[in-house]
Amino acid sequence: MTPALVEHALTDAQHALDALTESVRQWGDDVVAEPSALPGWTRGHVLSHVANVGAALARQAEYAARGEKVAPYDGGQEGRDAAIEAGASRTAVEHVEALLAARERLAAAWPDPDDAAAWSAPVAYRDGVVADTLLAWWREARIHAVDATAGTSTAIGSDTWGDRFCAHLRDFLAVRLPGPRDDGLELDGDPRDVAAWLAGREPAGPVGALRDGTRVPLPELGPWPSATAPTR
Repeated sequence: MTPALVEHALTDAQHALDALTESVRQWGDDVVAEPSALPGWTRGHVLSHVANVGAALARQAEYAARGEKVAPYDGGQEGRDAAIEAGASRTAVEHVEALLAARERLAAAWPDPDDAAAWSAPVAYRDGVVADTLLAWWREARIHAVDATAGTSTAIGSDTWGDRFCAHLRDFLAVRLPGPRDDGLELDGDPRDVAAWLAGREPAGPVGALRDGTRVPLPELGPWPSATAPTR
């Protein structure tokens, strides 16, 4: 990652979190308890996950700065799921506080955008480096801001996704498409709609597929490429 992309990802992820937090400030507790766009999860579950994954990724950067590695979540997948459930029933005010705490911790944990060595420090997440945790946070903040707020008066749509984010998401999620990347399959549509479809979300506009220039049905998507294999 170039320093320019690092700085863009940092800023855009923060904008997404700030927009989500401002949306939740306007909710009552009844809105928090409503079903979200993710099956089986309330809006509170999504908000709990955002706060928790923010803390988990901040911890990756904190340990990396000391030359150490740590698992993203205590207790692995089971610990992750239990923590989401534990936080899902927070009040709207408590969710805002948790999101603000995650924001503060992340801001303190990230290296300077120009510190290439710090961004290249190894982490346990995906056996990657600190830069990978920033990209993960960028995805989590942008995608789940849409999931949590869909159907509310303060909804944040995928139309808020910028070109750089859509390009990153399309590249990251290309593994969900069947077959090798050079098999002639191309997706067409607005970049935000294509990115949303690849992420398993409902696009605002049409998304189509062509193979070697011939229109074909959209393929079934494979699983999300995650180190902890979350179900959502």
